[in-house]
Amino acid sequence: MKPALLWLFPEGWDEIAMRDAAPLRDRYDVVTEGFDLFRFPENAAILWFDARRFVDRMARLVRKRGIVGVVSTHEQYGALIAALVARRAGLPGADPRAVALAQHKYYARRRLDEACPGVSPRFGVLPQTFADTRVRDVDMPVPFPCFVKPVKAAYSVLARRVDSLDELNRHLTFRRWERHIICRLVRPFGDLMREWPEFEVPAEAMLVEGLLDGVQVNVDGWFERGAPNLFGVVDSVMHPGTTAFLRFEYPSRLPDDVQARLSQAAIDAMRAVGYDHGAFNVELFWRPSDGAVRVIEINPRFAAQFGDLYEKVDGANPYDVVVALAAGESPTWRRRAGSHGAAASFVFREFDGAVKIAPERAGIEWLKAKHPDAHLQTFIKHGQSRWREMRWLGSYRYAIVNLGGADRGDLMNRYDEVCRNVSFDPRPQRIEAPVDGKR
Repeated sequence: MKPALLWLFPEGWDEIAMRDAAPLRDRYDVVTEGFDLFRFPENAAILWFDARRFVDRMARLVRKRGIVGVVSTHEQYGALIAALVARRAGLPGADPRAVALAQHKYYARRRLDEACPGVSPRFGVLPQTFADTRVRDVDMPVPFPCFVKPVKAAYSVLARRVDSLDELNRHLTFRRWERHIICRLVRPFGDLMREWPEFEVPAEAMLVEGLLDGVQVNVDGWFERGAPNLFGVVDSVMHPGTTAFLRFEYPSRLPDDVQARLSQAAIDAMRAVGYDHGAFNVELFWRPSDGAVRVIEINPRFAAQFGDLYEKVDGANPYDVVVALAAGESPTWRRRAGSHGAAASFVFREFDGAVKIAPERAGIEWLKAKHPDAHLQTFIKHGQSRWREMRWLGSYRYAIVNLGGADRGDLMNRYDEVCRNVSFDPRPQRIEAPVDGKR
């Protein structure tokens, strides 16, 4: 009988890993609990979700089923709930307070300022919350232009540059139902924050920061009982003139010495908040003009979207490490033993809210035949859902495809080929026959 593993709030990338990662699939009986924020109608559960009761119920489930580990890659509240459940059950896991500290962007900045001087911009919180959003000049802790984002949010929701007080107030003016949804999204974290009375800044607050610039990257790794290890460095490529992600590339094209500096800064940042067991992801800027390294944010969980990028290039799946850590085992890792020399996660998005549809069957079959190791996820939205994403993010993300290639040139050629043959537009698509004539 296989040991049981509790997986909280699994999303699309988690489901791919459960299906494709042989050690995970063959060694454990995976028990899933929670809902997917990107999938309707199950995401409507956020409207009545009670995080504290959920923690209690999961702790009982762990004891009843004899579960050996608790896993979550979910940023919004899954990682914190997993840490709380593991701590209650005496299972391996990160310190829940360290997870909460990392995820509360204001307190994370304060801790980084103390422990790692120079990695943070000037910052402060607005006295207003989502329920009271008229900001005055006297309220601003940072001069314009600046960057504003919720102290607790995920997926860049409501995070943007603002150049004036009028622009900030327009950004923070919400319809009644819109405000209700935003508050419900952050309420689970706010409820769980009550575990630590010293956290006084509410989850509904907004953080204001000085602008950062440079080359943006992700550093991914893990801590095993206080010892740091690295998966690698992933480059973030933006749509020109925006803060919207166009793609994520692995391996990084930055010089080795720069990657080493960024990796050390990421490890130092995670140590600063007390994170000591589990996977992590840190977003940073490196400025070529003077070599400055700045931390954008720290994430006390694995960046699930990058899982198969590492597997394509390194021949090892980070999910195996995530599971091993949760089960109290010592993970192993290898580098550059994969079947591809380069891999990327391509984000499909619109900036004008154009209607998109799921690809037709012919396009999906072409993708499976021509690129069998590609992973496609769609996030098609309609009506108010699409409007909200445009409003909160400034663009509409409707799909992601992860691809590998022999090298970067081959990778980009494959991406262009996918764009020609997998259509999200409401019109007929043109299918190219594979070069060898086979399907």
